[in-house]
Amino acid sequence: MAGHSKFKNIMYRKGAQDAKRSRLFSKLAREITTAAKGGNPDPAFNPRLRAVIATAKANSMPKENIERALRKAEGNEAETYEEIRYEGFGPGGVALIVEALTDNRNRTATDVRTAFAKNGGNVGASGSVAHQFDRLGLITYPASAGSPEAVFEAALEAGAEDVESGEDVHEIWTAPDALHEVAKALEARLGEPQGAKLAWRPRTLVEVSADDARLLMKLIDALEDSDDVQAVYGNHDMTDEVADALA
Repeated sequence: MAGHSKFKNIMYRKGAQDAKRSRLFSKLAREITTAAKGGNPDPAFNPRLRAVIATAKANSMPKENIERALRKAEGNEAETYEEIRYEGFGPGGVALIVEALTDNRNRTATDVRTAFAKNGGNVGASGSVAHQFDRLGLITYPASAGSPEAVFEAALEAGAEDVESGEDVHEIWTAPDALHEVAKALEARLGEPQGAKLAWRPRTLVEVSADDARLLMKLIDALEDSDDVQAVYGNHDMTDEVADALA
């Protein structure tokens, strides 16, 4: 995937996430509970649960928080959450996909539509932007996991489809149904990943101006402020100058 400032974009978003750590823990706990309730409560036999626990650990989520989320599922105390996807457009014509876990569709729809409306975007119909993305497995490792060459070699042997390495992170892309098999093979070589999940990868990128980028980040922040929103994916790109100004 082309993009001359992709990893600066990641750095900007990571800084925003670090400032919302407690909200991030709450969302991870919800996903852990949902994964455990919807399948085997033992991570060894539940790839989705194993992946989200790995993501929680990589984000320094306390062990007791993880165990509490698991107990909640085992005791049938958990609410029933529904997975919903919203699609829309942000400033500069950027395509956005919003994934949510909710126990109240009306509340979530209102939150998402309000965030778009107040920040220069609009919600589209189902399928309006999904064709601009590929649904793939994504495994992430910190740059310290190895050199780009070493990570590429390990990923190739594990059966991955593509690798992108930057200053701070290695992104390893897989076929959707190969995610957990590749993640398991990589763990033997590189250790536990920062995260492993199904994600949306844009087929092409849209470069945004400084003004559009500023409003777009406000929109993404507003969406992520919703407790129901689990992830936001976009096909935006920024020049180094625009990314530096935002950071």
